[in-house]
Amino acid sequence: MGVKLEVFRMTLYLAFPVAMFWISNQAEWFEDYVILRKRELWPPEKEGQHQEIEEFKERMRKQQEEKFLRIAQQNS
Repeated sequence: MGVKLEVFRMTLYLAFPVAMFWISNQAEWFEDYVILRKRELWPPEKEGQHQEIEEFKERMRKQQEEKFLRIAQQNS
């Protein structure tokens, strides 16, 4: 019984990682699980959202420039 048990255990030890690797590399599983989960956590940007972010960055940059100009004029 010892040899049969060892062969069974070795088969199990080798089959489990190979099966997990095979399952996790299936394209259908990847798309169904990983990509949909990613979209659920981080939804794609809405149209116009990028423009709003760029406008916000521009307003912040102008405010910083104005602040630095006021500080420079006060120190002169």
